[in-house]
Amino acid sequence: DEFISSPPRKTVRFGGTLTEILLKYEKGDTTDFELLKHQLSDPDIKDAQIINWLHEFRASVAYLTKELEQLVNILLKLPWLRRSREVVEEYLGFLGNLVSAQTVHLRPCLRMIVSQFVPPRITIREDDVDISDSDDDDENISENFNTCHRALQTVARYVPSTPQFLMPILVEFFPFINKSERTLECYVHNLLRVTVYLPTLRLQILELITEKLLKLDVSTPQQDIEDAEETANNCASEEKSTEEGLFDMEEDEDRKGNKVVSPSIERMAHPLAERLDILMTILFSYIKDVCHLDGKLDISNTKDLYRDLVSVFDKLILPTHASCHVQYFMFYICSFKLGLAEAFLDHLWKKLQDPNNPSVIRQTAGSYIGSFLARAKFIPIVTVKACLDLLVNWLHKYIDNQDTGANAYCDVALHGPFYSTCQAVFYTLIFRHKQLLDGNLRKGLSYLQSLNFERIVMCQLNPLKICIPSVVNLFAAITRKYQLVFCYTIIERNNRQFIPVVRSGTGGDLVQTCTNPLDSFFPFDPYILKRSKKTIDPMYQFWEELSAEDLENLKKPIKKGNSEDEDDDFLKGETPQNDGVVEIAPNSYESNTRSPVSSIGSPADCYVPYPL
Repeated sequence: DEFISSPPRKTVRFGGTLTEILLKYEKGDTTDFELLKHQLSDPDIKDAQIINWLHEFRASVAYLTKELEQLVNILLKLPWLRRSREVVEEYLGFLGNLVSAQTVHLRPCLRMIVSQFVPPRITIREDDVDISDSDDDDENISENFNTCHRALQTVARYVPSTPQFLMPILVEFFPFINKSERTLECYVHNLLRVTVYLPTLRLQILELITEKLLKLDVSTPQQDIEDAEETANNCASEEKSTEEGLFDMEEDEDRKGNKVVSPSIERMAHPLAERLDILMTILFSYIKDVCHLDGKLDISNTKDLYRDLVSVFDKLILPTHASCHVQYFMFYICSFKLGLAEAFLDHLWKKLQDPNNPSVIRQTAGSYIGSFLARAKFIPIVTVKACLDLLVNWLHKYIDNQDTGANAYCDVALHGPFYSTCQAVFYTLIFRHKQLLDGNLRKGLSYLQSLNFERIVMCQLNPLKICIPSVVNLFAAITRKYQLVFCYTIIERNNRQFIPVVRSGTGGDLVQTCTNPLDSFFPFDPYILKRSKKTIDPMYQFWEELSAEDLENLKKPIKKGNSEDEDDDFLKGETPQNDGVVEIAPNSYESNTRSPVSSIGSPADCYVPYPL
């Protein structure tokens, strides 16, 4: 009875042995060949059948030439990953035999393996619209990925040229950035795993991942992320207050707190920011794992990875304007050892001072130096001083060469790197002045006086006119406090001139514009992605809001001419709306500096009143 009621096993074979079928096909008899293809394409094919067929194919790979590409493609579509261990082992053996005997099938084999780097898809339809996405509930997904990497290693072992054929396929199969978070997460994770056993591809894979991350990053400006978070928080607050009114039972509140509120704390409200957050977390974990063995820093591995990341930084990050988060992989790896941070600063310094580099690259390098020195807690004050010495000496030499020549006037097009370096120095001083003066005030003041800021500020190139106003105002307040230089006369004069930049229009006429002259940004402004920021925050120097006492102390050396209203505005860190402040046209300073400068953890856009 049991035999009669059970379905028959599909072990029946038709058409003779595989060798006979292939020989008949070569002679023009395709009947058995078509039957073979039909059997291999059967969706209900059993494990025993697959093993039998693969065993025969392994012994007959010499016959699987280019002419039988269609048959090979059917074999590559066999559902081997989610089968028994015996099927998986037999299939891996078949792949090895196939690529070693017939390298013409290398690309299809690689494409089959790489296509498995993402979770399997399931079909979902809603109102006759296909909204299919990845199947995130596959319990064996991790084991399947392990098997895929075994297959790739098997192929690479038999065909040494595998890496050069593999890389274009990895690029081709990279999911679109609007795919699900899980799909992107799995693919990037598997790409990074490939670099472990195919190290020659590491640089190219890091470039590919960084390129995709940058697309996500520049598609999600910091202001958009903050707006999305604010909207989500407001909605959550409204929902919570509504439910509290309807359900005032303690059990309901506990259940809500556990199931709804807690997970949302980790998720980003902006969908692209959520994807970026997940991928940055994976990248940080990869960097940590490569650089550490048994919990200890491996100097050799770290140096090798640092070189690759610097190469990626130069090629992709440095030329990209206003990326917010991706560049932090350099911040993170530099935190492992002071030597790496100093090497990175030296690398940026060479970019900045090299006149053969494009001006925009030199300016961006200056922005990175200033932001890195200001924000990296792991950089000691002795390194900060060494960098300030280099930067300030270069500024003085630049002034020596330019201040009396034909080009000794304020022009960003001519002197962009100079202004960027000035801003880097001012920004660093704002964040680090307390440390520079800590311990021995006399010695610290002597050092700051030796930098001769007065000459830089008073030169014909007029850097206070070009640098971001919030940086200029705080720099002016600090240097006045310690009587290093008095900036307010120049600031007042610049304000009266409406910050003009003279450019040649299309018709050759001179026009006045009020744009942000440097179009500058601070690359290491506060990191706001919720998951991955946990890696950055412990080593990150946040901006400490000035207390009323600090603000009062900044004004002490100057005691005349400040009205009571101005004092109040200044104490509040607000810009007083009076005739003494020149309004700047929209889409100029305000629009270009609001996001990077006034973000949480950055110096506020404050106005320091100058004496009349």
